[in-house]
Amino acid sequence: MFIVTIDQDKCVGCSECVATCPAKILSLVDGKAEVTGEECMGCQSCMMMCPTEAIVVQEY
Repeated sequence: MFIVTIDQDKCVGCSECVATCPAKILSLVDGKAEVTGEECMGCQSCMMMCPTEAIVVQEY
């Protein structure tokens, strides 16, 4: 299982992570990315696309 953490202070709301997530677990909420789903695939595409390095994907 994987955990996605988004640093809200670094997030600029560009929605690149939302657009690239194949599992569709990310959404923009009040102009910031948030995890709104449950089944992260661990592909790290959101982390790689984030221009501000606000996202971390970890296995636990």
